Amino acid sequence: MKVKVISRSEDEFTRERCQDLQKVFRNLDPKLHPLEKAHEYTRALNAVKLDKVFAKPFMGALSGHIDAVSAMAKNPRRLNCFISGSMDGEIKLWDVAYRRANQTLLGHKGAVRGLTISSDGERLLSCGDDCTVRIWSLPESGMGSSEANTTSPQKSIACHVGKNAFRAIDHQWTGSFFATAGAQVDIWDQNRSEPIDSFTWGSDTVISVRFNPAEPEIFSTSGSDRSIVLYDLRMGTPLRKLIMQTRTNAIAWNPREAFNFTCANEDCNCYSYDMRKLQSALCVHKDHVSAVMDVDFSPTGREFVTGSYDRTVRIFSYNGGHSREVYHTKRMQRVFCVKFSGDGTYVLSGSDDTNVRLWKAKAAEQLGVLLPREKRKHAYNNALTERYKHLPEILRIGRHRHLPKPVYKAAKLRRTVYDAEKKREDRKRAHSAPGSVPHPPLRKKRIVAELE
Repeated sequence: MKVKVISRSEDEFTRERCQDLQKVFRNLDPKLHPLEKAHEYTRALNAVKLDKVFAKPFMGALSGHIDAVSAMAKNPRRLNCFISGSMDGEIKLWDVAYRRANQTLLGHKGAVRGLTISSDGERLLSCGDDCTVRIWSLPESGMGSSEANTTSPQKSIACHVGKNAFRAIDHQWTGSFFATAGAQVDIWDQNRSEPIDSFTWGSDTVISVRFNPAEPEIFSTSGSDRSIVLYDLRMGTPLRKLIMQTRTNAIAWNPREAFNFTCANEDCNCYSYDMRKLQSALCVHKDHVSAVMDVDFSPTGREFVTGSYDRTVRIFSYNGGHSREVYHTKRMQRVFCVKFSGDGTYVLSGSDDTNVRLWKAKAAEQLGVLLPREKRKHAYNNALTERYKHLPEILRIGRHRHLPKPVYKAAKLRRTVYDAEKKREDRKRAHSAPGSVPHPPLRKKRIVAELE
């Protein structure tokens, strides 16, 4: 026996404010609403336009450094703890919620090139041009309290001296080992003053190192010889080496798809690779007009942020060829380092003008406490925009981004050069024997060789 019951929620009939009108329910039968598509299209168009009206991503600047910001790190255990290092050797611990520096760490005699935090969130490791690796103790609690707000210098609890300058440092996601990059790749233990292992493949300088989030023993490096190398601590030799046409400045592993990583390249593009198949890139991310200096993934693994020499910060989808957002200000100079916040809500960038800037990951997102009907309204607008995003007018409005004049002119020039090269290749291919002029895809075009 089938029993039909009318079930009604009290929340649907309760007014949130005394001025609100009583909710009126309507019949959703499509036969009674022949103009439903037209109404939804109009609402989607208005939603896209409102996103442009309320797109104000810049939140503020964290000022305090007196030289260019060269490295940044975030604490995996504390959401509001953020660390930055500058070219003058100064390291600052920031409380992002209060937008102030809680502590200043002095010890390096030259530029700070790398910062990382141990997996337990209790130790900060830094390296620089003064050939030293320093270990610092982080405050346990009270990042926003008055007791923790001090600018008095703090001394490092350990200092490891190397033979050459260090260019980068990274700690295991789970474990006690950390790696440094310089003339070679050194593996260190926090309790020992000498490296426990060293790796070399060639004689060029290693400029970046990153551990895999899922496999603690696997890490990747990039070198000045245009190479990307994969290592395994369980083996005595490197695994694989990929040589590209231009140098890779930084590498970031996808935290959700641990086989994939994205590298920031000197040719203005970012390349995503699968460590199991390095013969071809998974995706080529284009839009920058100068060298990409740093890259960092969001905690969800669906997006990553890049900072470039063209003085812009861009946010890409993990499988998108073009950027979703581009951030810039008149005062911001060359961006050396970028980071996503621990919850993926904000983006932080460090640039040559001594400032650390705080941005919203979604430019038009409404922050603060939202009422239930506001949440439903945002969800409805997002669903409409996703449904009608391929229509010409909505696509044009949603894709439009304001660019500074130098970036706009550089992008226009790059497009002209690309079209000229493509026309030259097409003419050469048309006047040559069939198959004599290959047509390599862009995903393989920048790869020179793969070594094992």
